[in-house]
Amino acid sequence: MTTRDEARRRGDVRSDASRVTVTPEPPASLPERLLAARERKGVDLYRAERDTKIRARYLGALERGDYRELPGAVYTKGFLRNYALYLGLDPDDILMQWRRERGDTAAVSEPVIVVPRPLTAPRPGLTFSPAIVVAAVMTVVLFAFVAYLGMQVLRFARPPTITVSQPATAVSDVDEDTPSYTLRGTTIPRGTVNIQDAPDHTTQVSAGADGSWTQDVTLRRGRNDFTVWATDPETGKISEQKVQIIINVPFSVVQAPTLTVDSPADGASFENGAIPIGGTATNAAQVVVSATFLGPAAPASGGAPAPSPRGPSPVTVPVGSDGTFSTPFELTSGRWQITVTASSTEGKTTALQRSVTVAYKGVNLVVTIHGRAWLKVWVDGEVDPRVGPAGRVYGDGKVVTFTGQQTIEVRTGSSGATFFTLNGTSLGRLGQSGIPETWLFTRTGAPKLTQHQ
Repeated sequence: MTTRDEARRRGDVRSDASRVTVTPEPPASLPERLLAARERKGVDLYRAERDTKIRARYLGALERGDYRELPGAVYTKGFLRNYALYLGLDPDDILMQWRRERGDTAAVSEPVIVVPRPLTAPRPGLTFSPAIVVAAVMTVVLFAFVAYLGMQVLRFARPPTITVSQPATAVSDVDEDTPSYTLRGTTIPRGTVNIQDAPDHTTQVSAGADGSWTQDVTLRRGRNDFTVWATDPETGKISEQKVQIIINVPFSVVQAPTLTVDSPADGASFENGAIPIGGTATNAAQVVVSATFLGPAAPASGGAPAPSPRGPSPVTVPVGSDGTFSTPFELTSGRWQITVTASSTEGKTTALQRSVTVAYKGVNLVVTIHGRAWLKVWVDGEVDPRVGPAGRVYGDGKVVTFTGQQTIEVRTGSSGATFFTLNGTSLGRLGQSGIPETWLFTRTGAPKLTQHQ
């Protein structure tokens, strides 16, 4: 074979080799892509089930291409989209491959179905049937009744209010010749307004339909205190707050105090106890009570005549804001002249006198505690019910009065803290502090120590 033939032969071989056709490898199916992606992720079906919340049987059906085990096309698309996202695949590409492999050629672009709008029927006119009218009326009545009940509940649950518009301030000053003053204010409609100008005197006035009220009050020289509150006449509730009003009427510089003694009455007789001194004073800063012994009284039944003692020390009594004053005044047996003197800050005085007779019957014992003491008391041999069989502890300044026919016996836990006044005669303390003692008091004679406990 010549060189030319050899070359031609080699060229033919190359031509035949160049004409060899290489068949490309077919693309993987959707189940294969899903299986391969899960294996690359390194998880099994049960792990994928926990992560995607899709049952393992459905995931296995997708990887096998067995779509008949799936609940339907809608669920299958949802499973494929979620599974593709979990495996890191393009969900749109996966869905398109699923449609191609199903033979769904029109699935690439699903047409939008436009539903024709229904013909709009003409709106009927507004009509009222008898039933509708009755229902509307009943509804209005029901709402009105509920509103009325609500208002009544609120009224019964809420106390009335009270305001005072005149005077505009809590403390007011008027001219010295002003005899009266008009109070004004508001409260609930038809409410009752209470105006108290003394502990035992209250004036009531009814408010109008709009809640306004007025009332004229009498003024006296000095300080006039008024307390104003409201009462709901239907519920009985009173206002939560009481309004305090003070109206000052100045005194004339040269005016002396005025004085009235209500107790004791002139010529009164007392058998035991402290003499009650009381009355009223105006333009007075204080009242002083003193007594002068006039002579012995008639002897008490079964006893000796009363001694002729020295009069007690004067007692100074403060005058209240309403002008009243009161105090007990201890006197021994006999006839006495009591003098009550009112003094103003300018030094003016006014005095009144009362004659009284003190004739003690039986045993009258006044016990005053200075500090603290336990007491047990027998009156005519019987335990006094106020202290009881076990006795009672009294604090500093406590004053207790006991009255008997024959005897009074006192057991004290601290003799030095217990001061006695027998039938108006001050005996003071009879022992030492902290020493328990029992003292027997009779109508006559000095107190005696006993062993009674």
